[in-house]
Amino acid sequence: MIKKCLLSVSFFSLIVLSGCNLVVLNPTGDVAAQQGDLIIYATVLMLIVIIPVLTLTVFFALKYRAANEARYEPDWDHSVSLEIVIWAVPLAIIICLAGLTWVATHRLDPYADLTRISETKPVDPNVTPLQVQVVAMDWKWLFIYPEYDIATVNEMATIVDRPVEFKLTSTTVMNAFYVPDMVGMIYAMAGMETELNGVLNEPGTFEGFASHYSGDGFSQMRFDVHALDQRGFDAWVAQARGTPQMLDRETFVELDAPTKGHPVTFYSAVEEDMWERILNMCVGEDDLCMHDMMMVDAMGGGGLEGLYNRELYRGLCTADDPAALFAILRPDLSNRMSEIEAAIALLPPQHDALSSATSQVRGN
Repeated sequence: MIKKCLLSVSFFSLIVLSGCNLVVLNPTGDVAAQQGDLIIYATVLMLIVIIPVLTLTVFFALKYRAANEARYEPDWDHSVSLEIVIWAVPLAIIICLAGLTWVATHRLDPYADLTRISETKPVDPNVTPLQVQVVAMDWKWLFIYPEYDIATVNEMATIVDRPVEFKLTSTTVMNAFYVPDMVGMIYAMAGMETELNGVLNEPGTFEGFASHYSGDGFSQMRFDVHALDQRGFDAWVAQARGTPQMLDRETFVELDAPTKGHPVTFYSAVEEDMWERILNMCVGEDDLCMHDMMMVDAMGGGGLEGLYNRELYRGLCTADDPAALFAILRPDLSNRMSEIEAAIALLPPQHDALSSATSQVRGN
């Protein structure tokens, strides 16, 4: 009876699994393939413990049931051999699993540039990754190609065997970007930039989607990823450039309104600094950029003074000239200028205004 039940369950499981698309374990991209291999290796290691435990559970239930006349030893309480097996085997598996995942997860760091295209093909040092800036919206995906000055909605394309460097953010709630055939999942969050590196090794059309719930229309938040040769990709770019619509600030604000099942849309050009404005959440004319807001707060903003600073320094890219702004807002700290200069030295190279601002503070 038990054997018949087990056979029935196994047969039913095979029928159900036969309809599954196991893309995670059989992807097209090299990064996704390495991640799939890691899942298999980790599963096999864990099954070394799980299978014997499940087997022994059934064995003990059958052998020591009331109908059987198994040997009864009520005073038995300890076995060194069993203790060694019970503790040593799982410990060895945990050590192997820890070492495997440590090496693999560091090798598959989503922020790290790719070192290979496939198992037998390293990255050509003369090839630069294709940059794609990804924006998660309600409920659609916007893709900006800064190298080609185009943008698309709910469709993207890449070149076979060319590394792709994704920069991701969101204009709304946290979302999850996932292309199973290409690379693992990563979050996109408003006001923050995450990064993901991947590659597709075969031509075709693959599915990408939002893998975590993000509202009423998230189930339609899907897009096609076209892996093309160079000629096909150039034709796709030309198609985008042939459209009359440009992605400027006004168009972006309209696009950012929640929609469901948004059609594929192309934009022939992208307004300058659009990505920085999206990242700093100040695309709209009345929005104050996050870096300006943070600098005003750092200068003692708040209350009426903060409101004044908000309007006075609206649109000022303070990261390019921090010393000048500091000299204007906090001349009372001129006696700490050496300390301030040391902090500024850690920033990227400044404009000429830095030296003039420093001289002005010292003159005070």
